[in-house]
Amino acid sequence: MWLNKEYLQKYFRPENFINRDLSWIEFNRRVLEEALNPDLPLLDRIKFISIFFSNLDEFYMIRVSGLKEQIGAKVFDSTIDGLTPIEQLNLVEKSVRPMIDKIHKYWANDIIPELGKNNIYIKQLEELEENEREELNNYFAREIYPVLTPLAFDPGRPFPYVSNLSLSFAILVQKQNGDKHFARVKVPSILPRLLRVNDIVKSNPKNGKADMNFIWIGDLIKFNLPKLFPGLEIVEAYRFRITRDTDLEIQEDEADDLLELIEENIKQRKFGLVVRLEVEINMPDFMIDTLVENLQITREDVHIIDGNLGLSDVMLLNDLPIPQLKEKPFHPIVNPIFEEEENYFSIIKKNDVLLHHPYDSFSPVIDFIKQAARDPEVLAIKQTLYRVGNNSPIIKYLIEAAERKKQVAVLVELKARFDEENNIYWARELEKAGVHVVYGLLGLKTHAKMTLVVRKEVEGVKRYVHLSTGNYNISTAKLYTDIGIFTCDEEVCADVSEVFNFLTGYSDQKDYRKLFVAPLNMRNQMLQLIQREIENVKLGGEGRIIFKMNSLVDPTIIAALYEASKRDVKIDLIIRGICCLIPQVPGLSDNIRVVSIVGRFLEHSRAYYFLNNGKEEVYSGSADMMQRNLDRRVETIFPISDKRLKKAVIEKILIPALHDTTKSRVLLPTGKYVSNIRVCNEKHFNYQEWLMENSITTLKKNPKRGKK
Repeated sequence: MWLNKEYLQKYFRPENFINRDLSWIEFNRRVLEEALNPDLPLLDRIKFISIFFSNLDEFYMIRVSGLKEQIGAKVFDSTIDGLTPIEQLNLVEKSVRPMIDKIHKYWANDIIPELGKNNIYIKQLEELEENEREELNNYFAREIYPVLTPLAFDPGRPFPYVSNLSLSFAILVQKQNGDKHFARVKVPSILPRLLRVNDIVKSNPKNGKADMNFIWIGDLIKFNLPKLFPGLEIVEAYRFRITRDTDLEIQEDEADDLLELIEENIKQRKFGLVVRLEVEINMPDFMIDTLVENLQITREDVHIIDGNLGLSDVMLLNDLPIPQLKEKPFHPIVNPIFEEEENYFSIIKKNDVLLHHPYDSFSPVIDFIKQAARDPEVLAIKQTLYRVGNNSPIIKYLIEAAERKKQVAVLVELKARFDEENNIYWARELEKAGVHVVYGLLGLKTHAKMTLVVRKEVEGVKRYVHLSTGNYNISTAKLYTDIGIFTCDEEVCADVSEVFNFLTGYSDQKDYRKLFVAPLNMRNQMLQLIQREIENVKLGGEGRIIFKMNSLVDPTIIAALYEASKRDVKIDLIIRGICCLIPQVPGLSDNIRVVSIVGRFLEHSRAYYFLNNGKEEVYSGSADMMQRNLDRRVETIFPISDKRLKKAVIEKILIPALHDTTKSRVLLPTGKYVSNIRVCNEKHFNYQEWLMENSITTLKKNPKRGKK
């Protein structure tokens, strides 16, 4: 194969790549744009404000902490885009800080007044009636005071431990003899950041219409700080918040027990180095200096915030039952094929079934596992679990299957970032029920989404599989767009069986019939398909590629796309998040267009389309085109072979996404994004709304089709 790494390295030049972290910041800027979007209902804008800050927290915990570790280790090597860790960090801070300032001003100048116009108020204590303040102070004494712990800092008591993302007060107290001391009070995370006054103070609404009054819990705590330091004067009290390095470093090759190792690493995570300190704008320099010195950071790590710290917590406002301040509700639709017959195995035996979540309900996936657990003819169930969520019915049915004496094997990925504790809990629950639990492979995360059911039938043992781009998580299935497929294709089922053998036993198998499997063959398979499009153009045909994914980072895949573009292959990329490829560069990427959709649902589905001289091929799966997916994870990409389903992916997912002019932005050669409507000059078209309407239209055409 001439389209190989060695051939493609001619493209490995800094000017041909966008820095990964700077590209991520541009993604979060698109989230910010949604937060600022005046066409969105008020509570949905607040939702995006929360998402913006949650994203930023994780970015500092993982990516910025990694850059600071490299700088601390005196790593001066540049990445493929030519930037050293110090240069990357400087550019990150230069980009992030104006965005933070902008969103805080928007919160104060636009969101707060607009909330007020809708009788929702976030008030200062002094704005409340005297009886309301009295009731709130009584509430403080009953509910908040008992869980607060003032921590002193003096020669006899060391600087207190400060937990990650916790909100705290830095306090200067003065004794009657004039001595001043530093103290810290944490705002416990078990308490809501915003208190609804109406739930605490019972009042008669004026004109029959009650206002919704909220106060920041920090304001109530600050007002009552003297109760925590009786006999002392509160000289200064200001809020601060820290972010720690939470990226687990796991030395798997030295571990005897991976589960115990992960548990120990989770305990150590809370002691990660501080990478960011956020403080209120009026905090005096001596307090900042005290925090900087004792948290062992520098002034460059300090973010001075003109507003409330930790605005990720405002998501609770999005839960207010005020439908007129939110986008119209949407309820997933059950694919009508499951209404026609109760037995899922009979349905799948007739035809492959495609699900596009959240437009199609996730309930058939749960019901598939439920039926497998209870069907007396089912012999075995095998499944991978990456982020399973809380109160999972899938876990319940897997346990039930084991109790019914079926062979149940589950790979629970303990290294799923920030879900480690939850996954450890479920792994132990499954083991208690007699399920064979595997924790993953040495040095690899298992990110593939697969379920295999083995069933005894009249003609012999038959296998059924479910493959997906998304996790087996009922909560995210309502918020993320994902593609899933049920099939009993013998070659696909045989491949899935062998992947499970690779995961649970020992296997050196490199070749599969229909699946692309990382880290074994996925990159090479994708390169071959790209090369085929080049060859078709070379022979006088047409070359066309459409990729939809979360992120494009892998330099070899990017280089192959550059080569294809130079050879006149038309390429469209639908990439929600990070994109390190630079489009529309003359002589390099003239034929490549990149769009990103940030909308109501998180675009999480992955689909890979190749024209193949009119014999179109479509693939889907768990993998993005990133080094971590292709080299350090177990991933699967599967073909969508059924003509009807292939057509549905092309015509209902890929092509409409390219024409979105409402929620999509186009990537420019500068690395910045602009609204798609400015580029394509087409009428307004909202891709996700069209898909919701399409589901509703289908329901009207099929009155038996139900919501679930």
